Amino acid sequence: LRLLREAVRAWAGESPPIDFVLQLGDSIDGQNARRGEAESALQQVLEVLGQLSVPVHHAWGNHELYNFSRARLVHTGLYSRPSGGSDGPPDRECHAYHCSPAPRLRLVVLDTYDVSTLGADPGSLRYQESLRVLREKNPNDDLNSPTGLKEPHFVAFNGGFSQAQLDWFDEVLKFSDENQEKVIVMAHVPIHPYASNGVCLAWNYEAALSVIHSHGCVVCVLAGHLHDGAYCLDSHGVHHLTLEGVIETPPDSNAFGTIYVYEDKMVLKGRGRIPDRVMHF
Repeated sequence: LRLLREAVRAWAGESPPIDFVLQLGDSIDGQNARRGEAESALQQVLEVLGQLSVPVHHAWGNHELYNFSRARLVHTGLYSRPSGGSDGPPDRECHAYHCSPAPRLRLVVLDTYDVSTLGADPGSLRYQESLRVLREKNPNDDLNSPTGLKEPHFVAFNGGFSQAQLDWFDEVLKFSDENQEKVIVMAHVPIHPYASNGVCLAWNYEAALSVIHSHGCVVCVLAGHLHDGAYCLDSHGVHHLTLEGVIETPPDSNAFGTIYVYEDKMVLKGRGRIPDRVMHF
């Protein structure tokens, strides 16, 4: 919380002022649920973020889903999908949406737990289908264990994309292509193996990548989940940046940054564990 307060103070002092903040997921810890502190922990975090006078876009991470069901998350401050209009897929519990924070720039928030056993009612179709996908690839007793798996990212703390979300994503990118927009994508779980450690990766990451690569508008994919962070420039010139997590940051450091977006590049000024980076497109 202290590091978050420092980040909010730094952002509030930026000149020119920042336009919005991206919160890449796991804003609270899974331990909160066991201690009956899910609601109060979330309130503490949202209170600090609420000191900003700009929108905060939230990705849902596995730790949010350890604390709350998807149905409950829709009614919390972590639901940053616009309440009206058709900015996201038809499924209101899918936390994917898009918006245009500046001319010819579009932000797309993806839900990497759209297909997941986390936060889903065990009696629901979503849960049954997700468990089937997971069980097909992971025979381990502990579904969070990648031991011996040919595809080690098929663990319960990752998730995937429904076909409905992928179709919606494809349509959004088609629109951005036609309108010559640059698109920044954000998600909790990385979608490129080289921006990951091989385990922290969306189940059907290839499907999401193939949507991105069938268009020319995406310049960058920002992710969380992997606390050590990672980066790669893929074969289609898309930057995949997985940012270091605050959770494993020493108290005398930090893990946040500010991105400045230009016509031909994004410049990241990192703080603490997050290195500076220039991403050309």
